[in-house]
Amino acid sequence: MQNILEVKNLKKYFATQKAVDDVSFSIAKGSIFGLLGPNGAGKTTLLRMITGIFYPDEGEIMLNGKKFSPENDIGSIGYMPEERGLYKKMKIGEQAIYLAQLKGLSRQEAREKIKEWFVKFEMQSWWDKKVEDLSKGMSQKLQFVTTVLHEPDLIILDEPFSGLDPVNANLIKDEIFRMSKQGHTIIFSTHRMEQVEEICNHIILLNKGKKILDGSVKQVKNDFKENLFRIEFEDQLLPEHTAIHLFQVISKNDHELVIKKNEDFSTNDILQFFITKGLHIHSFNEMLPSLNDIFIRLVEATPRARQFETINA
Repeated sequence: MQNILEVKNLKKYFATQKAVDDVSFSIAKGSIFGLLGPNGAGKTTLLRMITGIFYPDEGEIMLNGKKFSPENDIGSIGYMPEERGLYKKMKIGEQAIYLAQLKGLSRQEAREKIKEWFVKFEMQSWWDKKVEDLSKGMSQKLQFVTTVLHEPDLIILDEPFSGLDPVNANLIKDEIFRMSKQGHTIIFSTHRMEQVEEICNHIILLNKGKKILDGSVKQVKNDFKENLFRIEFEDQLLPEHTAIHLFQVISKNDHELVIKKNEDFSTNDILQFFITKGLHIHSFNEMLPSLNDIFIRLVEATPRARQFETINA
């Protein structure tokens, strides 16, 4: 699959601190890409380089197979920062038109597209309101609309669900999936790991400016699995059903076991054991770690001495 974005050995220093330290990755066109990391990991600095707000000290950014040029390529990107960039005193309709014109749309084209989005998001009555009169969730919807209005190739969303109720969060989530199917690429940055598992195809994890994980969500979870299985039975379990060298019992109740399989044996060996005991198995599922578990494990394994690594003078 063609890559829309390639980041090669990107570095960004502030004074004597490494905010982004030799980070490389690529993003396939049409994918939903998760950018993860704790506070101070370098995520925002990285996004600001990709959008041309910051220039890298070293490294290269390729967009659609060509070297990224903020002057020429900014219209291909939509960026929704975590810190809201709306004018509080300006009326919402006029503000949306103004921001769309900055991205190259004519006033008439902008007005038509805005009306379509406002109907879709039930925002028709907001046109003459000011941003300062909106709740956080309402301003979040407006910011999303102004980010995607010009139909950019690459859409960057930093904490897009912040302040949204479940109904409006689902509205935006559905739009993310729709745009991805149409070939738009989404970079999704958040602290909410359950959202990443639900939405993203591929993730990278940054910590202290360095990339410490890169892969598809499915592959990452498989790489960190621990041979844990949950087995539910129709029959009541007896002590003799758990005294076996095939596995270690992690937890149990009358009709369920959580086990850790010994690596020398297969799942078929375990199933055969229970069948020979005359037990009827209701379900047998491998327990893959959550992205949240993996995130915590990797971040906590990194030395905590400094938020950034100091450059040697």
